[in-house]
Amino acid sequence: KLHSDLDKGVGTVKYTLSGDGAGTVFTIDETTGDIHAIRSLDREEKPFYTLRAQAVDVDTKKPLEPESEFIIKVQDINDNEPKFLDGPYVASVPEMSPVGAYVLQVKATDADDPTYGNSARVVYSILQGQPYFSIDPKTGVIRTALPNMDREVKEQYQVLIQAKDMGGQLGGLAGTTTVNITLTDVNDNPPRFPKSIFHLKVPESSHVGSAIGRIRAVDPDFGKNAEIEYNIVPGDGGNLFDITTDENTQEGVIKLKKPLDFETKKAYTFKVEASNLHLDHRFHSVGPFKDTATVKINVLDMDEPPVFSKPVYTMEVYEDTPVGTIIGAVTAQDLDAGSSSVRYFIDWKNDADSYFTIDATEGTIATNEILDRESTAQYNFSIIASKVSNPLLTSKVNVIINVLDVNEFPPEISVPYETSVCENAKAGQVIQTVTAADKDLSPAGQRFSFRLSPEASNKPNFTIHDYRNNTAGIETRRNGYSRRQQELYFLPVVIEDSSYPVQSSTNTMTIRVCRCDSDGTILSCNVEAIFLPVGLSTGALIAILLCIVILLVIVVLYVALRRQKKKDTLMTSKEDIRDNVIHYDDEGGGEEDTQAFDIGALRNPKVIEDNKIRRDIKPDTLRFPRQRPPVEDNTDIRDFINQRLQENDVDPTAPPYDSLATYAYEGNGSVAESLSSIDSLTTEADQDYDYLSDWGPRFKILADMFGEEESYNPDKVT
Repeated sequence: KLHSDLDKGVGTVKYTLSGDGAGTVFTIDETTGDIHAIRSLDREEKPFYTLRAQAVDVDTKKPLEPESEFIIKVQDINDNEPKFLDGPYVASVPEMSPVGAYVLQVKATDADDPTYGNSARVVYSILQGQPYFSIDPKTGVIRTALPNMDREVKEQYQVLIQAKDMGGQLGGLAGTTTVNITLTDVNDNPPRFPKSIFHLKVPESSHVGSAIGRIRAVDPDFGKNAEIEYNIVPGDGGNLFDITTDENTQEGVIKLKKPLDFETKKAYTFKVEASNLHLDHRFHSVGPFKDTATVKINVLDMDEPPVFSKPVYTMEVYEDTPVGTIIGAVTAQDLDAGSSSVRYFIDWKNDADSYFTIDATEGTIATNEILDRESTAQYNFSIIASKVSNPLLTSKVNVIINVLDVNEFPPEISVPYETSVCENAKAGQVIQTVTAADKDLSPAGQRFSFRLSPEASNKPNFTIHDYRNNTAGIETRRNGYSRRQQELYFLPVVIEDSSYPVQSSTNTMTIRVCRCDSDGTILSCNVEAIFLPVGLSTGALIAILLCIVILLVIVVLYVALRRQKKKDTLMTSKEDIRDNVIHYDDEGGGEEDTQAFDIGALRNPKVIEDNKIRRDIKPDTLRFPRQRPPVEDNTDIRDFINQRLQENDVDPTAPPYDSLATYAYEGNGSVAESLSSIDSLTTEADQDYDYLSDWGPRFKILADMFGEEESYNPDKVT
């Protein structure tokens, strides 16, 4: 209820309400200020509401007092039962657990207010599952209530748990859940045979390693606790059999370890022990976790094939033995009561089996062809024996025949040796160690002996030393050898074996004389030794030589053509000599050459005909200076050339045949006039060249040329 001090009860005050739930959950009487709930409240949905109230003047609509805020709390009542949010539960506990063994903890949740009253106080109890399990009323922990609960008796338990609020008092609300509890297995039971004696019947023809029977011990445990291991107790007959465990069925599988023979023994008796593989020490007091049973096996008589006296027959025969020679025999018997006769024959597989024959009745083996040890040293084939009374019953045996060697081949040097001796070799020096080989099969202790042939024993060059271990050394018998005198030496060596009859051979060794250094290292032997390492064949060498010859022929032809062209340029006819230009490829000596080429030989055409060899003739030092009148001003090139042509025509030193003269016309008009000495009227003898010495070392050669009058040789500039 809301009330303002300004409200005189005359209806001049109006009350208003705003905030959470105003108008929907709560309403207010505008005249009296009473607040009412217009629908039911749920604390678990909304525990409190915040509202604002105000008193307003009815006439002016203005607030009489400031707005006030207040909270309405919803008081809890016990309207929610406890709930197991994680249920139903599944749990397990080992069988044979003691009382109080922990199983599982359950928890129930109550939505009521735990701070107000006992509405949320939960108490746990078991409605179904006693007397096997118990639960703590406060914590909800489930434990075992009975000792030695056996899984083999009962494995699954369903327990009904109740959670009640109000502390379990009358009127409280309750919720339930189910807990499914499984007893897990422990190895608390030993294996047991359902009977003490097992009888088995086994045919004597059973193969070794085959299963001949099964026995089983029962273990009520589960999984690895029920795994059983079977063993045969040592005793009578147990050594012929073996037993293993079938992992899928946990049965003992009895297998045959050795062949059975009805005629030898008709029955066997032994004991089998069954035990657990995984033991639990907590149950050792119960007793031994194993059991034993007796197994009796009766051997059944069967019609069996013949049996050979040996598993494998090994025989020996010398090579070249005559055809039809008996080298051995095989024997097979019928051990059955009827004792039938036996027939023998060779199991043909390849052509090698045709080298031997067998007597069908006696089983004797003889040669059918001439044997050669060097071709085949061993023969391996099978012989089949069958019963006359039942030819389908056969047995097979392997026969190995070794062909013995007859000494028919002489020993020889094992590998071809390339023996060399140094020119500076000393006497007694070993230059080669040789070994021998024999195609025959050498028996133990056979030795090879080495010696020189009689014709080589007296020669003073080389000898052989037998080391008595199937090797020998080639030794020198003198100091020094000369390649120029003799390059190759041939040494005949006789090799004998120790077998009977004795075989020997003469092997000729080639010894090459080589040039060596002081340490004995070979430097060179001969031309062949140089070319041999190249590894070229004879055809390749011939091709290379042909290429070289072709190149030489091409070069010779080229040189001949060049000379022929030079000869064609020289005309021996006097009439044609002036119509040709003769080229001379002579080079001058540069600045050091003060003697110019003598062209005197060109003045006489006879010199070319009489003597083709060039002759250098030093010309006379006295020359008539050529008069070169100055060129008139404004003369053209034609006048200049005509003037020079007339000068050459009257020149007594000009050659008597046509020649080429080159002039460099500089032209006129220079204020300083021409600087060239060509047009100078003065002779070179009047010039003083001493000032060149003052120009430094760079002009030393020029100063020497013009400074020495005797070495100066003026030439005409053309």
